[in-house]
Amino acid sequence: MTSATSSAAVRSGTAATLRGRRILIAKPGLDGHDIGAKIIALALRNAGAEVIYTGLRKSPEQIARVAIDEGVDAVGLSILSGSHRELAQQVIERLSEAGAADIKVFVGGTIPLDDREPLQRIGVQGVFDSDMPLPEVVAALARTLG
Repeated sequence: MTSATSSAAVRSGTAATLRGRRILIAKPGLDGHDIGAKIIALALRNAGAEVIYTGLRKSPEQIARVAIDEGVDAVGLSILSGSHRELAQQVIERLSEAGAADIKVFVGGTIPLDDREPLQRIGVQGVFDSDMPLPEVVAALARTLG
């Protein structure tokens, strides 16, 4: 799906479903590809959310600190490197240690089907891959965030 196609899809029918929500999009670890993260950030913004993007190569500690400082409702981790289980767990642990366990964590990227259940067991609220249509991603986030 191209970014032009994805933007049009988000504008047609999902606008304002995340109005008033603050969502952090982060790229943990050494992964240097952020096109998917930027597409998700645009889709969430078009759906009414205020989106904060951390940029590339942030540590779990940095991500948790920004999430807390910005008062976000959710953190979306974009991970293509294969270290999604470890990085998601570290972010969730850092948030919990800082008294912010109520911040929802989502993961997107190259996530094998076998890793979805283990991610959910550690507290990830949603797992999204590149094949999922953006309106479905936005709708799932809206349902989880209420």
